Amino acid sequence: MPRAALYTLVLASGLAGLTWEVLWQHHASLALGVSAGGTAITLACTMGGLAIGSWGMGAWLRRRRVRALRAYAVLEVVVGLAGALLAAGFGLVSTIDTAVWRQSPALAPAVQVLCVALALGPPTIAMGATVPLFRVLAPAHRTSVARLYALNTAGAALGVLGAAFLLLPALGVDLTAALASVLNLAVAVVAWLAAGPVSTGAGEGDTAAPGWARAVAFATGFATFALEVAWFRSLRAAFQSTTDSFALILFAVLLPLAIGARLAVALGTERRTLARTLLVAGVAVLLAAPLVERFDAVALWGQGYWSRTGLRAGLSLLVLGPPVLVIGVALPWLLERQPDARAVGQLYAFNTLGAVAGSLLAAWVVLPGLGATRTAWLVGVGLGATALFVGAPVRRAVPALVVALAVAFVTESGVGRLRVQGAHLADHTVLASREGPDATVSVIAHQGGVRELVIDGFQTSGEAQTGHYMRWMGHLPPLLHPNPRDGLVICFGTGQTANAVRREGLGHVDIVDVSEAVLGLAPLFPSNEGVLDAPGVETHVMDGRAWLRRTQRRYDVVTLEPMAPTFAGTNALYSRRFYELMAARLRPGAVVAQWLPFHIVTLEESVAIAATFTAVFPDAALWIDPHDHTGILLGRHGLPPDTPWRWPGLARPGVRDLAPAAVRSALRLTGDAMTRYATLGEVVTDDNQLLAYGSGRRDIWRYGSNDTAHEANLHLVSRVANQRAGRGIPGRGGRPGSR
Repeated sequence: MPRAALYTLVLASGLAGLTWEVLWQHHASLALGVSAGGTAITLACTMGGLAIGSWGMGAWLRRRRVRALRAYAVLEVVVGLAGALLAAGFGLVSTIDTAVWRQSPALAPAVQVLCVALALGPPTIAMGATVPLFRVLAPAHRTSVARLYALNTAGAALGVLGAAFLLLPALGVDLTAALASVLNLAVAVVAWLAAGPVSTGAGEGDTAAPGWARAVAFATGFATFALEVAWFRSLRAAFQSTTDSFALILFAVLLPLAIGARLAVALGTERRTLARTLLVAGVAVLLAAPLVERFDAVALWGQGYWSRTGLRAGLSLLVLGPPVLVIGVALPWLLERQPDARAVGQLYAFNTLGAVAGSLLAAWVVLPGLGATRTAWLVGVGLGATALFVGAPVRRAVPALVVALAVAFVTESGVGRLRVQGAHLADHTVLASREGPDATVSVIAHQGGVRELVIDGFQTSGEAQTGHYMRWMGHLPPLLHPNPRDGLVICFGTGQTANAVRREGLGHVDIVDVSEAVLGLAPLFPSNEGVLDAPGVETHVMDGRAWLRRTQRRYDVVTLEPMAPTFAGTNALYSRRFYELMAARLRPGAVVAQWLPFHIVTLEESVAIAATFTAVFPDAALWIDPHDHTGILLGRHGLPPDTPWRWPGLARPGVRDLAPAAVRSALRLTGDAMTRYATLGEVVTDDNQLLAYGSGRRDIWRYGSNDTAHEANLHLVSRVANQRAGRGIPGRGGRPGSR
């Protein structure tokens, strides 16, 4: 096979590999729920499989002569076929998880680990096994292991961009998976046909990687993934935690790793060279820390989606690129200098095990204790210590590490103590801040004493006048029900919605929130009146979708205000399957309330949310808060068709700040008008990921401000409400944005 053809195969394999990792995380979040625990399980199983595959293939190649390209082809077939079974496999994981949790919640985490390991084991082991084969392929094609590793990593960088900005928006999850499978199988066919009849020597040695090399491989894997955890937290706050922003940050790590691998070919062979590289990496990490923690203060110029996206990518590469690039030199440098595939397999295995340890320890131990910024400091110092372990002559350069640490310390901005990261946060006082494995949750006070809940830089909820709708998210469903007994509140926020549900006299209220920190900070918001300690109120730290799938309780009232639809992972709480799970847990006559955030979604997204909601709850209406003009979708379950919208709860005593007439008049769309409004939108599914990856994201900045987006959405509602039945849908060609 020509060398250029081999390069193309390796690049394509990396592209498909990262696409699979994006899809694995998606399916795992649906099967287990969006949670830090589910993410940790998926990561551990992925990296563990890579380590097993690399170590096992390296051992299998000892003293064997193989057709390396045919072995590579077989591995690609395994990955491609496993991908074809991905959705079915994780569907089975979800079914098993539900059954086990209902019988024994304490046993569920262990079963989750086992199920995900079985689902991801074959493809991840096959992926890991390709790395030792690079040691066999490189000399036969007059190239280097480091160069092949660089191309594979570059393919991964392209894969994450392609998945987030091209394939998932255009094709959806299932077709993206199909395309990745086809790519793997195409690589397999080409590799198999090009292998030829001649066997390729795998090396006659039986050399294990030296202990110091294993330590460096482990340390650099640890550092890379610990930094991803720490730096992603800061950049998520600056970039509003959208799915496309997450892809940009990952690209800003993968591309420098690929460049670092390419540079490793040109470095000298002495250990002191590697030691100096590690020391430079430590210094670079420390000097980057003050810049990373101030990302939220950088203005993102540009008026369109692509200009701002390009700026985000460029800034991420500018700040993260140098330290990641230098760290990325180490492993390829080690791989290049190993005499046989066994040693290569061992080093890659140690690197992936270090990655697991780094990510889990950073997320669950170091970050909660030290914060994101100081976690990065610890990584920088650790790289410096690794440099001293590798080569004593670098001791003369230790003062540089000390100076870099001093610069990082002096320039620290006090994140978590003096301020909270967020792109749009004005002057504030930090009342409390908790770094957890899944998110940074803070309570801040603005001038005048108004308190606000901030999650990863996103202003999620507060006690300002603009939060009037939060109370009515809780009041409305009980008021539409003649005798509500059991209620469910998904997503707690500041607790105003949950408290309103409680005050309507329900006997039992379940509160479900994925963040333990959010529930723990509830006492800082007086407006919830200590609802978590009220009789009949029960809390559950869990993803709302997972709760609906696992519980066997039935409800008369459900109200939910998830994170913004564009927040990474939140699409699952706006999809048709989510509402179907909810409907299965409702009693006849139950009422559901769903937040419709006009101020942060496009016209396309608002009507998509309505279309999805009404697809499951066709007896629906749109209520618009008369104070802050936020939309609330209301759905009734199991009532006869054309049942009038009555408010029996208004006759019951209660503390409410709207008169009965104001409550009734705020019901803007019902019946045919609601149907016309919903018909404008496309139904959100777990497959199309319309809110996470849809084209609406590319249009949001055309409004110029949240206020303008809000006005555009309200204008569309008014046009639909005033449209006579049978006269068609307003807007040219059925497009809600047409004017």
